[in-house]
Amino acid sequence: MAVLPVLVWPNPILTTPCTAVAAITEDLRALAADMLATMYAAPGRGLAAPQVGATLRMFVMDVTWKEGKPDPMVVVNPEILWRSEETAVGAEGCLSIPGVTTDIRRAKEIRLRWSDLAGQVQDAHLTGFAAICAQHEYDHLDGVLTLHRLSPEARAAAEAEYFA
Repeated sequence: MAVLPVLVWPNPILTTPCTAVAAITEDLRALAADMLATMYAAPGRGLAAPQVGATLRMFVMDVTWKEGKPDPMVVVNPEILWRSEETAVGAEGCLSIPGVTTDIRRAKEIRLRWSDLAGQVQDAHLTGFAAICAQHEYDHLDGVLTLHRLSPEARAAAEAEYFA
């Protein structure tokens, strides 16, 4: 496993919608392992493939490792099937926008379907921070950054902080 460089905004790859993964291959498994190593080294809780330069619909996340035992997830070709109407605003950082934390509104719960690295379809009801993290990483696959979810005024302030 290798720690990969994380692309930072405004790299255009970060705003490029990703393509579906056609097949689970050894190269894809190696990329997933490298992404997990990169995420842990950052240290982050999620990392999407475009953040390491691969425009594939895949992300990794582990929302509990900082508080206890690692529980990594590799999510290939995810679909958000449902979002709760109940939302919450919370502070989010992004490895691709280092040093900037913004308040983002997200659904408190989601239902996520994806393929794992064995090619098996998984389906889970995610709540709390797991739901927030999955939505954040899912946005990356569509070329959406936290900055895109801000009002014009909040985005201008975040950009000023980032470029300072």
